[in-house]
Amino acid sequence: MIKNKWGRVPLVLLGFALFNNACAQNPPLTGQAFIAEERLVGNSTVLLNNASYLIPLQKLEDLKIASVHFSNQYTAVFDSLLNKYNKVDLFDGNAYSGNKTLANLTSDLKFYNTIIVQVNDADLSNPDLIDFISSNQKNKNVIVAAFGNGAVLGKLDAVTAPVIWTERVSQVSAMYSAEAIFGGIGISQKLTKNYSSVYKTGMGFITDKTRLQYTVPEEAGINAANLQGIDNIAQEAIREHATPGCVVLVAKDGKVIFNKAYGYHTYDNVIPDKLTDIFDLASMTKVSATTMEVMQLTDQGKLSLEKTLGDYIPLARKSNKNDIQIREVLMHQAGLIPDIKSFEKVKPTDHSTDSSAAYPTKVSDHYYLRKDYYKDIMFPEMLSSPLKTRGQYVYSDVSMLFMQEVVENITAVPINVYVQQHFYNPLGMQTAGFLPLYRFSPDRIVPTENDKEYRMSLLDGYVHDPTAALLGGVAGHAGLFGSANDVAILYQMVLNRGSYGGTQYFKPEVVDLFTSKQSPVSRRGLGFDRWDPIADRHYPSKLASDQAYGHTGFTGTCIWVDPKYNLVYVFLSNRVNPSVASKLLSLNIRPRIQDVVYEAIGKGL
Repeated sequence: MIKNKWGRVPLVLLGFALFNNACAQNPPLTGQAFIAEERLVGNSTVLLNNASYLIPLQKLEDLKIASVHFSNQYTAVFDSLLNKYNKVDLFDGNAYSGNKTLANLTSDLKFYNTIIVQVNDADLSNPDLIDFISSNQKNKNVIVAAFGNGAVLGKLDAVTAPVIWTERVSQVSAMYSAEAIFGGIGISQKLTKNYSSVYKTGMGFITDKTRLQYTVPEEAGINAANLQGIDNIAQEAIREHATPGCVVLVAKDGKVIFNKAYGYHTYDNVIPDKLTDIFDLASMTKVSATTMEVMQLTDQGKLSLEKTLGDYIPLARKSNKNDIQIREVLMHQAGLIPDIKSFEKVKPTDHSTDSSAAYPTKVSDHYYLRKDYYKDIMFPEMLSSPLKTRGQYVYSDVSMLFMQEVVENITAVPINVYVQQHFYNPLGMQTAGFLPLYRFSPDRIVPTENDKEYRMSLLDGYVHDPTAALLGGVAGHAGLFGSANDVAILYQMVLNRGSYGGTQYFKPEVVDLFTSKQSPVSRRGLGFDRWDPIADRHYPSKLASDQAYGHTGFTGTCIWVDPKYNLVYVFLSNRVNPSVASKLLSLNIRPRIQDVVYEAIGKGL
């Protein structure tokens, strides 16, 4: 790989970067050539045997998926695209020959309820493969992705499982079939002639696009060359030590057209940033977790914006928080203080280097907080805090700590469990969630600050925010981790006004309410930050429309959705490593990258 003075060439466009690794991947085709091939693929791709509507896959949280390949030369592309939508484990069918047979493969797949089998004409010359498909389709979801001429179909007469067949054999057709399985692309073609006694003229099922597609900028009417300015700004950020690395993702018209990773986890240039890296999203938690749950509970009639904290939090009824409306809290106009004291208030007897029944709350490595510290110290401080600015806009982490109390009292479910079960898992968000070290190794998680004052360690997988840390990493205002792709999935759902993958997570009018301007004294929506009408601020960027909504995170992250342009923009970084730095802000890295996107949209093809 060619290296530059910043360490390495950044990853190429996601439409081109088809593999989940740190190395640049040359595109199969670029620009209009990609679109031309994709059009040919689309015109020759037919879905058969889908009477049960298995495709596109739904209820992802219930699926345990395996992908089996044999001699498909584009397996890596196919499997990489599958894994953009949900976790899919990979099996090489060629390993099951000789002493190990396809019966052994069936045995190894016993804990999977969904099996995707890639086949071509040569593969199907093996009668054992047909037996493998036929036996598994009796008690599992089986999907056959078939590539090659019509002879392939003639060998699949015994298959009753859904078959996605395309005549074209290319990287683009591998991408297309994988995306079609999950609804990233809709299928519209039917067979134009008889191919066997089973597969005849006019047969074919139509599907809709229900999830993100991964493609080239030209498919969204953008010249890829006009996005190259993103590289320059990202490299500037790394060169100026605004952040060790970052990941940028752009989705337009429901299509991810740009996704690159730049730099490294830290300035020692050991672990390159990857597309699949997991970042501390910081205050993006406010909208990506807490507000999502509030929206769903509002939609279900379980929460009213007009009710008060006292209505939902019994301990608030004898405090000055009793009559504060939920609406005020979400707009940061309740008069709540910005934050409560954190580590500086912790006494030596409140924490230990070892876990025990008396010190169960893990804050970081070798730092455990005593039992009920939040209930005894932090929550009472929140309840007794003064209200000095009610009716004014004062951004407050305490607001979302109270909202965490509200939603948990309504559902009787911890906020981290609720959002995982009701949003992240069903949406196919593979990395998103709180407490990432319980699910992922530290090398997949981008570290934040080297805390030399309190936690005495590099924070890698532990939340950066000190207040959230003292809550054990789960808080209404911070604590959520995730990848850029996960963030894009969540906010494509919001941009779709609550719908994604065939599921309606909340009604469109609820999305419209929360994301539109609600405050008479600030730019805010309900939970969401919004476009700033004061032109000199250029917030979130100088070219964003007045419909734009989203949120930033202290660690150097942001999500912005612009319905006018059908746009989702994600920027993830760790600008607080090894210590809090301000250059990401002073250099306007996030807004300038966003401006490049708008400028590219304006220039068109």
